Amino acid sequence: MRREATTRRALDRLPAAGMVVGALVFLFLGARALPPVPGMPSAPAALNSAQADDEGYPIDHEIIIRRCQRCHERDDEGRMTRISYERKTPEGWQTSVRRMMALNDVSLGPDEAREVVRYLSNRQGLAPEELEPGRFEVERRLIEHVYEADRDVENTCIQCHSMGRVITQRRTREEWELLMATHRGLYPLVDFQGFLRGGDGPQPVDEAIDHLSEAFPLETPEWSAWAASMRTPRLAGTWTLAGFEPGQGQIFGTVEIAAGDAPDEFRSRASYTYAESGQEVSRSGQSIVYTGYQWRGRSNPGGADELREVMTVDRGWREMTGRWFTGAYDEFGPDVTLTRASGGPVVSGVHPRAIRTGASSTELRVHGINLPANPDATDFDFGPGVRVESATGGDGSQVTLRLSVDEDAAVGGRDLFVRGMSLAGAIQVHDGVDRLEVTPRAGMARIGGANFPKGYQPYDAIGWDDGPDGEPNTEDDLRLGRVPVSWSMEEYTATFDDDDIEYVGALGSDGIFTPAIDGPNSSREGSRNNIGDVWVVATYAGTGADPADAGSLRARAHLIVTVPLYLKFDPWQGVPTGRLVP
Repeated sequence: MRREATTRRALDRLPAAGMVVGALVFLFLGARALPPVPGMPSAPAALNSAQADDEGYPIDHEIIIRRCQRCHERDDEGRMTRISYERKTPEGWQTSVRRMMALNDVSLGPDEAREVVRYLSNRQGLAPEELEPGRFEVERRLIEHVYEADRDVENTCIQCHSMGRVITQRRTREEWELLMATHRGLYPLVDFQGFLRGGDGPQPVDEAIDHLSEAFPLETPEWSAWAASMRTPRLAGTWTLAGFEPGQGQIFGTVEIAAGDAPDEFRSRASYTYAESGQEVSRSGQSIVYTGYQWRGRSNPGGADELREVMTVDRGWREMTGRWFTGAYDEFGPDVTLTRASGGPVVSGVHPRAIRTGASSTELRVHGINLPANPDATDFDFGPGVRVESATGGDGSQVTLRLSVDEDAAVGGRDLFVRGMSLAGAIQVHDGVDRLEVTPRAGMARIGGANFPKGYQPYDAIGWDDGPDGEPNTEDDLRLGRVPVSWSMEEYTATFDDDDIEYVGALGSDGIFTPAIDGPNSSREGSRNNIGDVWVVATYAGTGADPADAGSLRARAHLIVTVPLYLKFDPWQGVPTGRLVP
């Protein structure tokens, strides 16, 4: 029982760092040779030669053969039923491991479980082009995704989970059929929820099999090309960090990456600043890169501020993009872009990005790395009508400028040029905030705090200038970024005598909505739960615009406050005893 509990805790950590914290003790190998990466070819041609001529991938990993052969028969080519005929993300393979442990009494130690996920992710993963449409799934983005290829198939699948879970897998037609059969065996209600309909002819489940087997087959040109040249990336060095966190704004800093105990393992140390508040943050973490490009890590592991890191490494190993996140529903955290620093100065971004015509001696901070400690104002060029009056350096990560903008300066984006460097669209010169937008336009929070965790919803108020043509919602509109607003809520009238606004929760001055507690509320008519829907309203405070504009601009977004997730199908959750987990 102790070993099983340890394995479950280890599985809880797998996709975030692959091998990360908890039971695994890292060995510092010094000058000794690093161990080989399971499933990663030592030479580019090795993986190609491991593929069978026909469909299916041979399995030669000793742990998988020993632990899985009891149920998954292995043929003369080394291919194992079910396992050899699908490809997935690390999260997808981890879900499979969890399911086998929960339903079929598979016994895996923590290290064994990590090795299995790593091997299968490397040998039977996804190419970057295949993952791209489903990145929102692994990055845990709370978005309203629309699967345009076949809306009927989407409707069949999203009754129980996001379409992202589907499009981040590849299978043979037989495997798609078996997957549907598995759904019907474990969850008989799917027939009524979307798999079947009345009448003769093809049923939704049959149409889904036809579509998915064509759209997401096991063998693809993208995977063949990627597998032929796949290798572990060399990421050690200094990287600049630029990002945006909902509810808090832009962040800028650096990430130092060092090699870990295996070629695909890394240690990192991040230091960054929230541009609006000036809050400084330091984080240290560990990670693994699956399939040659899928970064999975954790920073400040075990702490209250722990973040999971899911990023994609570009083919040239020059940039990483993705999301760092936390929260019971992964609702907090920044979108990030890491850019490799080559040793010279690099400009990551500026704050604020929106400068009004006629502005006088406005402070603007340039963020980056290796910036001049003693800058000259004449080094910084934003184009006609924008004058840099002074420049003050620091530790190389920031330069503070004083700008003035002519009253008749042309509105629009301006590139920054400084000492041979450039930053496209560094600032937006505008003549006033013409309209507001509250993002996300459709938000969702979940009541909690008693029996289930709360699900929060951050909001931002984005200012827009109508651009040179003066017309809203046209291509020349200027996005000015976050603007100062006051936040409030209004009733979203859905029924007679609607009273949701009194019970659903509270909206903070920072735009973050905190839902009310879960469970029946005896103070509410019928002792109903504290669910409902409201309008989230932003009123422009007027900074940077004519005083007459203050309070005259308003925007709103719809917020649904709903019930907790009573069954959560996340692959990084532990495997509860006695509960069937897909």
